[in-house]
Amino acid sequence: MSWSRFKTHYYQNSDLGLGLDISRIPFPDDFLGKMEAPMQKAFADMAALEQGAIANPDENRMVGHYWLRAPELAPSDELRSAIQDTLADIKSFAQQIHSGEIKTASGQSFTHVLVVGIGGSALGPQLVNHALGQPSADKMVVTFFDNTDPDGMDYVLDSLSGKLAETLVVVVSKSGGTVETRNGMLESAAAFKAAGIDHAKHFVAVTGAGSKLDQIAKSEGWLKDFPMWDWVGGRTSELCAVGLLPAALQGLDIDEMLAGANEMDAVTRSNNTKENPAALLALMWHFATDGRGSKDMVVLPYKDRLLLFSRYLQQLVMESLGKELDLDGNVVNQGIAVYGNKGSTDQHAYVQQLREGVSNFFVTFIEVLKDRTGDSMQVEDGVTTGDYLQGFYLGTRDALSEKDRSSITITIDEVSPRTLGMLIALYERVVGLYASLVNINAYHQPGVEAGKKAATGVIDLLAKLKAAMASGSGTAEQLAQKADGCHELSFKILEHLAANGRISKETREPWFESIYTAL
Repeated sequence: MSWSRFKTHYYQNSDLGLGLDISRIPFPDDFLGKMEAPMQKAFADMAALEQGAIANPDENRMVGHYWLRAPELAPSDELRSAIQDTLADIKSFAQQIHSGEIKTASGQSFTHVLVVGIGGSALGPQLVNHALGQPSADKMVVTFFDNTDPDGMDYVLDSLSGKLAETLVVVVSKSGGTVETRNGMLESAAAFKAAGIDHAKHFVAVTGAGSKLDQIAKSEGWLKDFPMWDWVGGRTSELCAVGLLPAALQGLDIDEMLAGANEMDAVTRSNNTKENPAALLALMWHFATDGRGSKDMVVLPYKDRLLLFSRYLQQLVMESLGKELDLDGNVVNQGIAVYGNKGSTDQHAYVQQLREGVSNFFVTFIEVLKDRTGDSMQVEDGVTTGDYLQGFYLGTRDALSEKDRSSITITIDEVSPRTLGMLIALYERVVGLYASLVNINAYHQPGVEAGKKAATGVIDLLAKLKAAMASGSGTAEQLAQKADGCHELSFKILEHLAANGRISKETREPWFESIYTAL
C-alpha cells in the first residue's frame, strides 16, 4: 500500500491515544462521498437514540447504555439519579467487602468472587477480568459460571476448593428467568449447602426490579441486590452493574473505564465522518461486506490481554446485526460473522488460509504500542520480545496485503481501564451506525428467544419420555410415539439419560433397536 494512501486514510486522535488505519480496505476515492447522506442519517438516528427514542419497538423500550457513562444525558431526573446512585452503591459495597466491614457467614473476609451469568452477563466481565487483572495486585479472585454445563461448574468449584467459605457469588440475570443462570445459581447454592454454609449471606443479585431473581433474593435475604434496567441490553451491559460490580470487587478502576467510554462517546458523536472513528469503521464494514455481510470479520489483537475481545465482539456484533428482516419488513438476512484469537498465535493457526485460501473475510488488527510495565530485556542485540510481536503483526498485515486481503488496524497506546472503556464504547457506536446504514434494528433479538423456546420444548419432551417409560420399556421410536415427540430428539434425550445413569439401556444391533428402561 502507498504512503500517500496511508496518510490520506489514517485517523489519529492524540487526546484519545487512538489510531485507525483504513487504507488497506480497497474502497474507491468516491466511496466516502457517496455514503455521506446515509451516514448523516445514521448520525441522526444515533442522536435520537441517546435522547430517549423508543429504539426497540418489540419491547417498547429505550436503549440508553450511553447514559451509563454520562448520566447528565439521560432523558429524566429519575434515570440520572438511578445511574448515579447505583454507581455510588457499587463502589461503596466493594469498599465494604475489601475492608472486611461486610464479612462471610463465618466472619471471614471475602477473597473470591463467583459470577453466575451467561451471554452479555459474562462475556463483558470476562473480557475486563482478563484484560485488566493483575494477580499480585487484585483485591479478589474472580471466576465464572457462564454455561449450564455441570462438568464446567465442577471445574470452577474445584478451583474454589477450600475457598468456598470466602467466596461472594454474584448472580446476574435481567429477567431472572434465564435458565442457564438459574441453574448456576442452584448449583452454587447446593455447593454452599453441602459445605454447611448459609448461601444467602454470600449471594448478591444483579437483576431487574420485581424479576424472579429479585423475588428469590429478597425472600431468602441475600446480602445485596443491584438493578438492571430494561433500557440496557445484555450485550451493552458491561458499564452498568453487570460489569462494574465484578470489576470493582476485583479492585479495578471503574471510574477510568467509564471516563474512557465517555471520551470515546464524545468523539464519536461528531457528524464529521472523517473525524469520527466509529463512522469510518462502520463504512469500512459496509464496503468490505457489500452492505450485506458477505465477508466475515477476523479480529486479531496483538496482545494477550485482549484474547477475549473477539468473543466479546461476537455477541455485540452478531446479536445486534444478525437479522432476518429490515425495518421495512423485507427479508434481508443481515449479519457479520466474527471470529478470532490473538497474534501471533494465529500465524501458527489459520493465517495460512487467510493468505492463500478462500477470500471470505476482512481482518481487524488491534495494535498495542506499550509492551509492558517496566523495561524489557533484549533477546537479541537491541531487540525485545515486544519488537518481535510488532514484527509479526506488521509482517502478517503485509503478507495479507500481498494477496489483496483487506485489513483495518486499530492502534491504542496501552491496555488500561481507560482504553478498554474506549474500545467498548467505540464498537457499541459502530454497531449502531452500521445498523442504520443497512436499515435494521440493532437492539432486538428475536432469534435468541426462538432458541430459548426450542430448548424449553426439549425439556418438555424429556418429561413426556420419562412418563412413557413408566408404562414399559421401548426403543427410541416406540417411546417417541408414546410421547408424541420427534424421533430424533427422543433418541438424543434417551442417550443422554442413559449415559448419566438415569435410565438403563440394553444395546442392540442395529443401534435403533436398543431398549431403554426406567430405573
